[in-house]
Amino acid sequence: MATRIRPSSKRCAVIGGSGFLGRHLVERLVEKGYSVAVFDIAQRYEVPGVTFHQGDLCDKQALVKVLKDVSLVFHCASPSPACDDRNLFWKVNVEGTRTVIQACQEARVQKLVLTSSASVVFEGTDIKNGKEDLPYAKRPIDYYTETKIQQEKVVLEACSKEKDFLTVAIRPHGIFGPRDPQLVPILVDTARKGKMKFIIGDGTNLVDFTYVENVVHGHILAAEHLKPDSPLCGKAYHITNDEPIRFWDFMSQVLVGLGYDAPRYHLPYALVYGIAMLLWLITSLLRPLVNIKPTFTPMRVALAGTHHYYSCSRAKQDMGYQPVVRLKEAIARTVASYPHLRR
Repeated sequence: MATRIRPSSKRCAVIGGSGFLGRHLVERLVEKGYSVAVFDIAQRYEVPGVTFHQGDLCDKQALVKVLKDVSLVFHCASPSPACDDRNLFWKVNVEGTRTVIQACQEARVQKLVLTSSASVVFEGTDIKNGKEDLPYAKRPIDYYTETKIQQEKVVLEACSKEKDFLTVAIRPHGIFGPRDPQLVPILVDTARKGKMKFIIGDGTNLVDFTYVENVVHGHILAAEHLKPDSPLCGKAYHITNDEPIRFWDFMSQVLVGLGYDAPRYHLPYALVYGIAMLLWLITSLLRPLVNIKPTFTPMRVALAGTHHYYSCSRAKQDMGYQPVVRLKEAIARTVASYPHLRR
């Protein structure tokens, strides 16, 4: 029986490589000398030497073709957290991830690094310096979180040294940076509509915002440290900037940097959260008749008005993680990358 020649550890695939995080990850992997294949539902850019494959991650055979000579897979495909389609979240984050695992095992991929989320332990109440041993949210407050919990469980449970298939999950929080299609554009759009005048709560709540280059750095460190004898096998790791900041101070720095006024007026957290819950209930009841998307969702209000920051001590200890770009510099780079959104 012919023995299979192992592919080089520098041959990798990025599933979801056309997205915001995926593209930054692809570019950094190329810089570090990796041979990269991208699998995504659409191709949105070109990088010399990178091969692109368009397809549905629920199509196992299409995935197997791409992964057959790959030793390492990064899985960062997911619908946007702002999406309100539970079926789509379930299809991509849960069913799609099961298919990814099956394809990896069939193609005899050795390592799978999942982009999870720190929100898998968040229920809308304060988390201060949260560690990875916090229980999964029993009452996840949006479909994104609900399905990311299931996704992370499936990936970590698939880790098997006997089968030569190792997995690890990276839990970033509050990703931002150049080319982000969510945080800064939505923030500016809200400011232009005159809706960024109010601070929810007393404004003292601390939150992690994580620069995209640091998230990429965490992913690559995890991949390079993931070995049969390493503590990473089957575990989750928080990756943040390790610099908790007041949520509204961060928003104000971005807004002021782009020429907009910082929010000034305070609204009671309980009142706004109550209104958001009521609107969510009404829109849920009306959904069979009309599709309304409220601006204030319970999740958005909770993220804006509670403490939620996480410890990176496990990542520091097990893979030597340290942020490569500090928060002040990260905010400056991000603001400078959006000249078209200036006031």
